[in-house]
Amino acid sequence: MASQDEVEELGMEADGQNNQPTCTEGENPCSQAPNISSAPEETTDAVSNGGDSETNQELVEVKIIWNKNKYDLKLPLDSTGASLKQKIHSLTGLPPAMQKVMFKGLVPEDKTLREIKMTNGAKVMVVGSTINDVLAVTTPKETIQQEVKEEETKKEPLCRQKLFKHMIRKKILPILQQHRKVLDKGKPDDVMPSLKGVQERLPTTPISGMYNKSGGKVRLTFKLEQDQLWIGTKERTEKIPMGSIKNVITESIEDHDDYHMMAFQLGPTEASYYWVYWVPAQYVDAIKDTVLGKWQYF
Repeated sequence: MASQDEVEELGMEADGQNNQPTCTEGENPCSQAPNISSAPEETTDAVSNGGDSETNQELVEVKIIWNKNKYDLKLPLDSTGASLKQKIHSLTGLPPAMQKVMFKGLVPEDKTLREIKMTNGAKVMVVGSTINDVLAVTTPKETIQQEVKEEETKKEPLCRQKLFKHMIRKKILPILQQHRKVLDKGKPDDVMPSLKGVQERLPTTPISGMYNKSGGKVRLTFKLEQDQLWIGTKERTEKIPMGSIKNVITESIEDHDDYHMMAFQLGPTEASYYWVYWVPAQYVDAIKDTVLGKWQYF
C-alpha cells in the first residue's frame, strides 16, 4: 500500500500532464495554433492587384489624315469623340471647335470609339483650318470696301471715261465700250421707280427692269432664308451663295444720279464682275449690306 507522500507525488504528475497539449514527440506545438496574422496580408494583396485596370485598357491604332498630312495615333478604345479631338489638337494645332472629324460619317463627341466600331488601321479624316490660317487668308470685307472707295475717288466716273491713248489697253478698252454701249440704250421703260436721297430696305419682290452687260433684261431676287442671290435673265437664273460674293461696287449714272450701275465680284479678279445697270438708288445700300453680311431685319 502506497504511502501518503507517494500518492501526492503521483497526483502532481497527473495534473502536469493534463495541462500540456497532446502531441506526438518531435512536433512543434505552436504549429497547431491558427495563423492570425496571415489573413490581413491576403486581403491587402487583393486590393493592390485591382489597381492596375487603367494600364490594361484596350487600345486602338488609327491614322489621322488632315491637310494632306498623316499622323499615327494610339488611344484607348473607350475614349470619346471629344477625347479624339483633343488628341488631334495636340498633333495638328487645330482647335477642337474648328474640327470636322469623319469616320463613316461625322464622329459624335459623346460616343466612344468602340461604339462607332473604330478598329485598328482605321483612317480618320479631319477637315478644318487653324486660326493662323484663317487670319492669313481672310481680309475683312469692310477693308476691301474702303480700298475700293479710295480707288474710285482717284478716277472719273466709269460711265463717262474717255478713251485716252494711255488707257487703250487690251483689258480696259472692252470694259469702257461695254459701259458706253449699255448706257447709250437709255433708261429702260419698265425699270422700277427710283427715290433719290432715300434709303429703303429690300423689297419682298424681285428688283427688275434693269440691264446686264449684254444689254439684256435682268432681275435680282434676294433669298435671305437660303443666303442666296438669284440673278435672273430670260434664258436662265443663276443662284449664287452670298458668301461667295467677294465685293459689291456701285456708282451713280451721270445725268441720272437716282440710278446706279452695280457690279458683283463673283471671283478673284475684275474679270469676274457681273454688271447690272439702272439699279434704283434707294436700294443700293440695302443690297450692299445684305450681300456683304449686314442683314436687313423685317
